[in-house]
Amino acid sequence: MEVQTNRVVPDGGYGWVVVAAVALINMTNQSILFVFGQLFVSKLRLMHEDTFTTALITNLNSLALNFSGLFIGPAIKSFKPRNVAATGCVLVSLGLALCAFATESWHFIVGYSFFVGFGLGLISPSTFMAINSYFSSKRGRAVGVSLAGAGLGQVLIPHLVRYLLENHGFRYAVLAMSGLSLTGLFGAAFLKPLNPPAKHNNRRHMRLMAEPDAEKAQSSPLQVVIVPSSQGKGEELPPKNTDTLCGRMGQRLVQAMDLELLKDLAFWSIIVGMALVYTATVNFTMIFPDFLEHTAGLNSQLVAFCLSAMAGADIICRLLLPVITDHLRIPYRVVFLLGTAGLFVARCVLAENQNLATIISMSILMGVMKSATVLNNNLTVSAHCRPDKLAGGLGLNMMSKGVIVITVGQLLGWVRDYADSSVKCLYAQGAVLLLVVIVWTPEIFFRHRRQRRTTSKSMDTTVDAAEEVTKLNS
Repeated sequence: MEVQTNRVVPDGGYGWVVVAAVALINMTNQSILFVFGQLFVSKLRLMHEDTFTTALITNLNSLALNFSGLFIGPAIKSFKPRNVAATGCVLVSLGLALCAFATESWHFIVGYSFFVGFGLGLISPSTFMAINSYFSSKRGRAVGVSLAGAGLGQVLIPHLVRYLLENHGFRYAVLAMSGLSLTGLFGAAFLKPLNPPAKHNNRRHMRLMAEPDAEKAQSSPLQVVIVPSSQGKGEELPPKNTDTLCGRMGQRLVQAMDLELLKDLAFWSIIVGMALVYTATVNFTMIFPDFLEHTAGLNSQLVAFCLSAMAGADIICRLLLPVITDHLRIPYRVVFLLGTAGLFVARCVLAENQNLATIISMSILMGVMKSATVLNNNLTVSAHCRPDKLAGGLGLNMMSKGVIVITVGQLLGWVRDYADSSVKCLYAQGAVLLLVVIVWTPEIFFRHRRQRRTTSKSMDTTVDAAEEVTKLNS
């Protein structure tokens, strides 16, 4: 028998305080990635480090950020999202403080790549979990407002960094950014989830792993294994008999990280598809300024204008797009798919036509489409996973990004270097995006049709039952 807990989701109220708190955290922490070059590239050049070292620092940062998903599920289950987000802010601040006193390249790898990367990896899913518990029909716009904080930080913080570097030098500029990231602790104090996930008792789990199954059955209540169905809702089955210590540890690991989700092919399709789009977006961000300057032949002012147009469209759509999609009740995954298709079209147009009007219009279009994918990333996972599996689902989604960035991302970089052409790299990115569109479109279509048939049958059954009751009463 399945026990359901009735939850009242306010769709606002104190939830908007949580959204404002997350926006503050994003503005002072997530935007750190945007000013890496402004803060550190000149210092690395003074240390006579080459481009390979700079790329290694940023790639390891992305690796640490995404592979922190390995710990996210157990961390959120063991502690409140507030504590996980606060820990992330402290790690970011500590990593930047270490970079301020760096004298060797490996100091940046430890400080920026690992501490800052791991800290940012803890912040994103924990803040999303806090917002998720307060919103249902308005969840998209709540996430949009919180992510707009990161966009606002990308607009304001570069000017602050420039002022600090020009007037106080590298060390004090980085220390100031370290102190600024700690303001995220003020935001984290307001992250009170309405329905916090059940606490994961690690001490009790370690004790139970050492007990034989017979003793475990007497000392603990009956546990069930959740096997996701094709709809992502899951079915309850009796736990398997695991007599060995390795078996018991494996079962605990599966429960802690919600690895049961990996039995669901639809979940695989979601996390791999979103990881491919994320990788293509990261690669585009790296080559777009070079494309504008050397392939399109734009001067520095026009390059800055195109980048600002794309960023401005991204910020505006983070605020407006969720209002439209929530009102029309468009599924998050469908919006993500439409954004992916739009990014594919924009890349193809840019590769074929490099006149100024086309570049500006496509920059704006890519800002709009990028916001559709960024906004609906975690939302797509939340729509597919049950609430008790959401933390693990977010962690697995991050790990998928880490794996794809290291493999497909490196391949896209090789295409750019081997072909010595930004245009061919745009086509390669377009091929990755098109693959996601081709795989997702029929899958979403058939699932929608099956859901409609199920709903229709349910309504017919309800009508028949009502008619029977009417006949009996008459």
